[in-house]
Parts: sequence; C-alpha cells; structure tokens
Amino acid sequence: MAESEENEETVDHYAVLNVRREANESEIKAAYRRMCVLYHPDKHTDPAKKKIAEELFSKVQKAHDVLSNPEKRGIYDIYGQKGLDAGWEVIERQRTPAEVREEYERLQREKEEQHLRRITNPTGGISVGVDATDLFDNYNLMDSLNERVLPNIEVSSMSISQSIEAPLTRTDTLTLAGNLKIKNGNGDGSVSVSTRRLFSHSKWAEATFEAGNGPNLTLRGFANLTQRSHIIGGISIRGDGSAVSGGLQCMIVRQLDKNTVGYITYRGGLQSSLNTTIITESEGTKAQLTIQLGIPHSFAMVAFTRKIEKDTKLKGSVKTGTFGSVLQYGCERKISEHSTLTATMSIGIPTGVVVKIKLTRASQVYNFPINLSEEIQPAAIFYGTVVPIAVFWVVKMLIVNPFVKMEKEMETEANRTKHARQMAEKKREAESSIQLMQESCERIIEYESSRHGLIIVNAWYGHLVSMDESPQGVNRGPSKVIDVTVPVQCQVKDSRLFLTESSKCNLSGFYDPCPEEEKLLKIRYLFRDAVHEVTYGDKEAVRIPKQSHKIHLS
Repeated sequence: MAESEENEETVDHYAVLNVRREANESEIKAAYRRMCVLYHPDKHTDPAKKKIAEELFSKVQKAHDVLSNPEKRGIYDIYGQKGLDAGWEVIERQRTPAEVREEYERLQREKEEQHLRRITNPTGGISVGVDATDLFDNYNLMDSLNERVLPNIEVSSMSISQSIEAPLTRTDTLTLAGNLKIKNGNGDGSVSVSTRRLFSHSKWAEATFEAGNGPNLTLRGFANLTQRSHIIGGISIRGDGSAVSGGLQCMIVRQLDKNTVGYITYRGGLQSSLNTTIITESEGTKAQLTIQLGIPHSFAMVAFTRKIEKDTKLKGSVKTGTFGSVLQYGCERKISEHSTLTATMSIGIPTGVVVKIKLTRASQVYNFPINLSEEIQPAAIFYGTVVPIAVFWVVKMLIVNPFVKMEKEMETEANRTKHARQMAEKKREAESSIQLMQESCERIIEYESSRHGLIIVNAWYGHLVSMDESPQGVNRGPSKVIDVTVPVQCQVKDSRLFLTESSKCNLSGFYDPCPEEEKLLKIRYLFRDAVHEVTYGDKEAVRIPKQSHKIHLS
C-alpha cells in the first residue's frame, strides 16, 4: 500500500496530459482530447488492448479532473497530491487560491491537533556513578598481593528521571515527571506535575507541583520584552514539614549581535546569587564566559567548543570559585543519526580526577561519571585520557563501523529492489502505452509525410554519456537508455512538437530507466526533407522543429 501511495504521489498530472503548468482551460481540454484518441477504451476492440486502455485512460481522466477544476488545480499546484487527499471539503467551500490555502491550512491544523493527542514526547535520563578510586589511591598490587588480586570498583550512586507530555489542546500541555536517586545506600525521589499554557508566540505561563522531600510549588512565566530580548521569571514555595521557605528567580536574555547572546540571572532566597553569562557562537566555534556572585558560592568560568570534523567537537573549560577549581577537556562525537557520545576529563580541587561518559540517544541521556582519584594524580589523568580514546576507536572499528556498513548495504539493496520493482511496473505500463499508440503513430507519420512535415526518425531517453555519440554508441547501454520514438511522434500535431518542462519520465510511453542519474532526451527528426538532431535536458521544455544541427541525407 505504501508503495502504491508513493507511486501515486510521483505522478505529474501536467506531464500525463503534456501541458505547461501555465496552460489555460482550452489547452488542457485539447490535450485531454488528444489523449482520448490514444487511450479511450471504446476505440479498441481487442480485449487485451481494451484492458490496457482502461488502465491508462483512468490516469488521463484523473489528470483532467484535477487540472480542469480551478479549486483542485490550485490545491495541487501548492501542495501536490497530498493536498487533494487532505479533505474534499476544501473543494466544496473555496474558490480563490487564497481561500484554498487558508482552508487547507485549517484542515492541517486540525490533523496536527489530533496528532498531538496521540503523542507523549517522553524524555529522561539515567546516571550511574562509579567509584574507581581504588585503582590509583588505595591500591598497590605488590603490597596487597596476598590479600586481593583486583581493585575494588563499585557503583556509588544512581539516578533515574523520566517525563512525559500530554498535550491537552494546542495551547495547554500537561507534563508528568519523576526521579529516583540513590547514593551511598541512601535514596530519595520526587514526582511532579506541571501545566503550561501558551498565550501567544511571545508569552506562556507554567505551574509545577512537586512532591518528595516536602511539597514544592513553582510558578513561572515567559514574555518577550523586545524583538531581541525576553524574560523568564518565577517564584517557588517549599515546605519541609517544619518550615516554609520561598525563592525567586528571574532571567533576562538579550541578543547582543548576530552571534552573541547575553544572560543575566538573579536568584533570591536562602541561597541568593547574581549570574552573568555571555555566549558567542559562530560556524564551528562556541565560547562562553560566566561570572556568578552569591551566597555561599561565587565563581568564574570560561568554556570553549571547537568543531574539528563534520561530526566531532573538542570541548574545554576552566572554573574557579569559593569551593575550588576545575579544569575540564573532552570530545563530543556524533556516532549515528540520533546518537551522540561525549567523553570529558575533569581535574579539580577538591573533586579529584573524574572521567564523565555521556551517551545521548534521541531524547534519552545516559551519564556515567567515573571517579578515578580523590586527589590530582598524573597516572589517573593519563589513563583517564588515553583509555576512553582507545576504547572508543576499538569499539568504532570492530563494532560500530561494521554495523553501519551492514545497515547501509541492506538499505542500498532494499532501495535497489524497490527501484527494480517500480521500474519493471513503469516499463510494463510504457510498453502497453506504446502498443496503443502504434495505429495513431502510423496515421500521424502518413499525414506528415504527405506535407513534408515533422517526422521523428529516432528518439532516445536516459543516461546519454555524450551528446555527439552515435545511435550505435548509445545502444551500448540499453538498460539506461530507452527508445521513445513512437511516444514522441504521437505528440506531433500540425508539424509541431511540444513536450512539457516536467521530467519526461512522466510522459505517456516514457519511464525512468536510470533513477537518480542525469537524463537527456535526444531526438533526430525529418522536417522539410532535411534531417536535424537536438538534445534536451530532462526538465527542459521541448519545442521543435529547430533549424539547427542539420544532418544531410546521403
């Protein structure tokens, strides 16, 4: 079914009737009559030909039905066949192109609303903290040989978070979220529900209620201040069973220039702070400067990201403040269409040496922070830097690359099989069409010969390697070039030939012999007892006779 729908979508109604996209009503009617002469079932008495004619004539009728109706044609010109399939009430209600567009977009909005009700947009993440400090801090193989053979590596923490959205209307969205955390044997968690209302493209409001370690209510809002700035602000009220505390947060965002954005964030409450961030981003690079003054934590941070390949970025940052200093460097690489792998080395006081591995798959994030040492040790830094790179390349070369290669080969084979089936069906249809054209072709040749008019000697369509190549040379690749002499001759009327500027593979008697390759149409014709030869691009309008490229008869 999907394949037939795809074939239906690729049909060009203008090419079926061989008319210009600007053709008027009389041109469409004349083209339809000409096709009726070729394909009308009543003109064929042979049962086999009559069956073929019925199949081909249905396509002609459908093309005429669409192009002769101004409303249907307006939708088809704007949205194609999908627009016509959206709903026939468009045709009944509308008359002008502007009204057609408006009604179609209304129907599309209704479909989008129905689709919104069926999606949940799940997002979430898993974080697994690994304590491997025994590798470098407390473990000495020679001293502990009699006690144990391997260092003690254990999972020290784990957290899981998940959220789903439930669109209620086009302006209201309900979000359910929850998380669980376990660290050193102690665990806690929370669940929250929030609702957001979109008032316009420049304003929204959100309310969130969270339950876990005491109830927490948060109210937030967004509004554009100017064309280049906006504000996000909110208040929160938290209760812990014995007291109630409140907090305030307000962030103003300003587009400073084409590549630079500034942020000013104020947090009020028990832990108040004022944060200023400037981010500048251009093609291939991103830099960030952050300064925060607050109680009890103040810090300054500089971060930089550089794109070194199409799917690879290098990252680095330095942060220093009242609680210590941290240096981070790492690499981010896109490993598939929807997956990104990031490895970061963190060296700091008092955090020690930590390797952070992050895998992002669509809307799911998996974090694996591995604590190598509680102090800054050269061995931990060296192995924490080298081992992830080595593991990544080994996995990439031995697992990822073979898998990707196998997937591409399977996809290529599937496309090849699909194109082969489609080509076989189109070829069968074209050959059947040519059978019905034979009698008309002979009558047209007889008429044109009597008046020394336009006679098509030969016509070839497909991947023509050279425009100056002889017919014998062309025939060396029969699978990529087809003979379309009869279909082209049948388009001749009163010693004139016109073929539409659409792809010629949609014309009657044509098909695509070489998908995804450049195609040309070469025509050798006789006009006024002289032979001429012309070559046209696939989507170039054909108008002959032309008095060029004359070939004298021997």
